[in-house]
Amino acid sequence: MSEYETDTFESEDEVYELSRRDVGAVLEAVQAGARDELISLMEPMHAADIADLLEQISSADRYALIELYGVEFDGEILSELDESIREDVISALRPEVLAEAVRELESDDVVDLLEDLEQLQQDAIFNALDDADAMVARQALSYPEDSAGRMMQREVVAAPEHWCVGDVIDFMRSSEDLPEQFYHVVLVDPRMHPVGNVTLGRIMGAPRKQPLSDLTEDVFQIIPVDQDEGDVAYAFNQYHLISAPVVDDEGRLVGVITIDDAMVVLDEEHEEDILRLAGVGEGSLTDRVISTTKRRFPWLAVNLATAVLASLVIAQFEGVISDFVALAVLMPIVASMGGNAGTQSLTVAVRAIATKDLTGSNVWRVIRREVLVGAVNGAIFALVMGVVCLLWFSSATLGLVIASAMVINLVVAGFAGTVIPVALEKAGVDPALASGAFVTTVTDVVGFFAFLGLAALVLV
Repeated sequence: MSEYETDTFESEDEVYELSRRDVGAVLEAVQAGARDELISLMEPMHAADIADLLEQISSADRYALIELYGVEFDGEILSELDESIREDVISALRPEVLAEAVRELESDDVVDLLEDLEQLQQDAIFNALDDADAMVARQALSYPEDSAGRMMQREVVAAPEHWCVGDVIDFMRSSEDLPEQFYHVVLVDPRMHPVGNVTLGRIMGAPRKQPLSDLTEDVFQIIPVDQDEGDVAYAFNQYHLISAPVVDDEGRLVGVITIDDAMVVLDEEHEEDILRLAGVGEGSLTDRVISTTKRRFPWLAVNLATAVLASLVIAQFEGVISDFVALAVLMPIVASMGGNAGTQSLTVAVRAIATKDLTGSNVWRVIRREVLVGAVNGAIFALVMGVVCLLWFSSATLGLVIASAMVINLVVAGFAGTVIPVALEKAGVDPALASGAFVTTVTDVVGFFAFLGLAALVLV
């Protein structure tokens, strides 16, 4: 392979990722103490890429890099960092560097930074902020965790509902504290109640004398300050919102949530569901061995208990298994197929619950569909296993037994994979966290009992 082909392959393989060459060059500059070279290497990097770099290197190299980088450290890097190392990075920053970094951030980014830190680290951030910004951050932290009040930014461009296009253009041109990025001008009544959104594009394309009230968007959602952030993200995704005003208990405008923050929450919700389905909880690649072990241990213990329960079912048929050794060879197949089918139904159900697609109005239709899918797949694989048993063990009766057990277990898997997460959600338990253990238990117990019970009836 030529040098050109190698470079092309590496670039395609590392699209939007830090290349090993870049990471190596940065570490060489750090180890050599070459600050000018380090700055030239990191200046073209996006804050998210620098955050990835800090997450990938060792703690010693991370500290050395931060020390050498000095005042060039951008506040956006702190926002992009994984929570597991954010405190370490803040501790490594000199007070004057930290102060300059956090002053560059929007209010919502400052709150996001503060809410996951220990008190000592929070105090360092507050000391770095101006009094007005510190007061805004403290007020935001007074709202419930995972609420719209924690997500919103206080920097809002609002205009009286009676203004014309020319009025708001003149206001924006003369204002010195506009948000760095915004998409709408929020129209408010005399009591500061939001009544509509006008996009900047429509403002710039309209005559100066055009009333703003004629340009409002058809879709307008108001977010209560105490609304759960998951519901906020759902509203943005469902109604294709770009930004939405946030109101207090009296309906007065107190902030705005933009699509980038809503999508971050949506991604976090998806990631959380995936991790919980696997029984590993929240964590990252930078977590220590002890903390990762503690987080995974409880669900491994639950799985051990369910495995013991399945073994007790097997123990009831010791005599049958000793008479027909082929049963010991085949019974893991039935349980494994049931477990996989149950996990498929479970994953679909948990995702549908999270996106509010699975509701009381369609739950029985979904259950019926999953049961029928299990029956069809069960029949297909029953035929396959029946033929396998006939060729392997020269026993049509054994093939009939495993075929019947396969159909039963896949039907039960489809039913349990849908009903269990729905029932847990109704009971107020996170279905992503607890469903897996229950579904696995059901498919293992039913699979072993059906297979060995039918064998005891037919073969003995």
